[in-house]
Amino acid sequence: MRNTVARDAILEIINTTDEALSQSDVQAKLPEGLCNRVTIYRVLDRLVDEHLAHKITNIDGVIKYANCQSCTTKHKHNHLHFNCERCNTVTCIEAVEPSFKLPANYEVKNVNFLVSGICPDCKEN
Repeated sequence: MRNTVARDAILEIINTTDEALSQSDVQAKLPEGLCNRVTIYRVLDRLVDEHLAHKITNIDGVIKYANCQSCTTKHKHNHLHFNCERCNTVTCIEAVEPSFKLPANYEVKNVNFLVSGICPDCKEN
């Protein structure tokens, strides 16, 4: 698939933001009129398919997107995602890798560890 101005702009936003972003968050950061809501969703899905972003479902069921650090042919996101209950930000916590043990014959395809609480910024205020 070819690169587009919208794809490049959305990828830049995802790569330069420390927290996971929803479609509406991305749209708010884009230059006005660059692309519509449907195009943003398509680009975000494409970035996930290209292993440049990963999806996180927050505590409210909203899908957010964060950049991939080291995915090449398969997503590997066995890190913790922290959802602040005050500001509703979702942050990848790479230093924490929760572990679990599944019964035999189960195959893991996707992992989403989500912890909710109060982030450091909200705790200070």
